[in-house]
Amino acid sequence: MSIQRMAVVGAGIMGNGIAHVAAQNGKFVRLLDVSPELLEKALATIGKNLDRQVKKELIDEDGKAAVLANIETGTDLAAGVTDVDLVVEAVPEKIELKESIFRTLDGAAPAHAILASNTSSISITEIAAFTSRPEKVIGMHFMNPVPMMKLVEVIRGLVTDDETTAATVALSEELGKTPVEVNDFPGFVANRVLLPMINEAVTALMEGVAEPQAIDTVMKLGMNHPMGPLALADLIGLDTCLSILEVLHRELGDDRYRPCPLLRKYVAAGWLGRKSGRGFYEYA
Repeated sequence: MSIQRMAVVGAGIMGNGIAHVAAQNGKFVRLLDVSPELLEKALATIGKNLDRQVKKELIDEDGKAAVLANIETGTDLAAGVTDVDLVVEAVPEKIELKESIFRTLDGAAPAHAILASNTSSISITEIAAFTSRPEKVIGMHFMNPVPMMKLVEVIRGLVTDDETTAATVALSEELGKTPVEVNDFPGFVANRVLLPMINEAVTALMEGVAEPQAIDTVMKLGMNHPMGPLALADLIGLDTCLSILEVLHRELGDDRYRPCPLLRKYVAAGWLGRKSGRGFYEYA
């Protein structure tokens, strides 16, 4: 199955990144969100990221124009998926929201269309059960920032078929990514390993072991990580980190995944990281 026309549901950080990469690799992309303002902001972000590529001479101005010409926006979810080969959902990690979206996608997308989720922790099997085509539902977990990061976790649900998996792996490769197939367990691989480390870094901060900059410096220089865990949490979004940890804690029943109280406090205060201007660090 060849995928040429895509829809991306959710115009946030992940959604606009997925749209950018798909459009840059020759795919038609319809970026969908409930808010025209969010769609305008997403297009502006894509434009700025393309400007950086022009400055680095990775593309020229004609290339930038071609990418933007491949992206269309819309606010009507059902109408926006009637003519696509694949939909990638990239909305917050709330199962009720994903249920509503996938029920709508199932009723509106063509019978051949693959319904993919960029979820970072929620069961693909559970999401697939909201549809009448569970064999065509799959996880397609991109890493942030999408234009830079090479990995895509490809997650098969209980009844995801071979054709859907093969098409998703092929698409990932066409987008310049490295797909890695993983099984449908809470957090998959990336967040099953990453989030406990971030949570432990937050706990170390809460207990006064060291300040944020010191914790991150130890991990960068001592463990050769490109970014410290607290700075990475700010990039991911502290609310997203909390949501993933809650899924891991609930689904696996192990207290090693219990979210740190300080993380809960920051989220309650609206300190969500880069997107809110403040998390473990302050941002202009």
